[in-house]
Amino acid sequence: MTTVAPDTGVGPLLRGWRERRRLSQLELALRAGSSARHISFVETGRSRPSEEMVLRLAEQLDVPVRDRNALLLAAGYAPRFARTPLDDPAMDALRAGVEQLLRGYEPYPALVVDGTYTVVAANRGIAMLLDGLPEHLLTPPLNAMRITLHPEGLAPSIRNLPEWRGHLLAQMERQIALLRSTELRELYDEVAAYPYAATPAGAGPEAAAGGAGGNGDDAPYAYFALPLRIEHDGRVLSFVSSISTFNTPMDVTVAELAIETLLPADPATVKYLQSLTP
Repeated sequence: MTTVAPDTGVGPLLRGWRERRRLSQLELALRAGSSARHISFVETGRSRPSEEMVLRLAEQLDVPVRDRNALLLAAGYAPRFARTPLDDPAMDALRAGVEQLLRGYEPYPALVVDGTYTVVAANRGIAMLLDGLPEHLLTPPLNAMRITLHPEGLAPSIRNLPEWRGHLLAQMERQIALLRSTELRELYDEVAAYPYAATPAGAGPEAAAGGAGGNGDDAPYAYFALPLRIEHDGRVLSFVSSISTFNTPMDVTVAELAIETLLPADPATVKYLQSLTP
């Protein structure tokens, strides 16, 4: 039996994840096919868990892939999950599939971001929305949160900025609680401090009405989810965001990728975007 100091090792890390998930030792033991006594011994450093047990507990605690490697290292085992750069030849099939997906979604906007919202791929629908933004926001690496909430970015064009800003910040708060990422926390502190106007400049009666104006389609529309309502070329376009991730990832890079698609939320937005298709 290996004893680990109470303030180091895998035990305190597992206890932290268990408490974050609001599970008792007994509940975790039942899920993992173990005993509350063994879980207690692991958390206090009285027992060293096997590699299989570390991974089993991590699975039941929904620990992100990156942090599963940290748990394994803390327990004295080698990391199980690689972190392959996206430009590595091993990622050719992944990149090709993602790029095909983004192109296939056009003319509607879609992009791929990593765990800190750095944009790793985007289609022409996104490029349309970003047209005219200052160079300093569009210089790689682009950051989706920074571009959206910066006072020189998309924020002045978002007609429901307080609601959309609140949604994005709450989303980041949930991720910070889950991932404990220093980089994500720094990004959150930055974008949350951006000044913003509760009513965007130039928002008139058409913007308040809720429709995509320009073709007489400015009547209120019953949205099925919180829309992103953004002005573009004199029209207010409405989108609902959908985010997809990879199922059962075995690589840290892949685990942290998210594909965000913007689904047109009213007929006028559909009509306008389809009119842009050659």
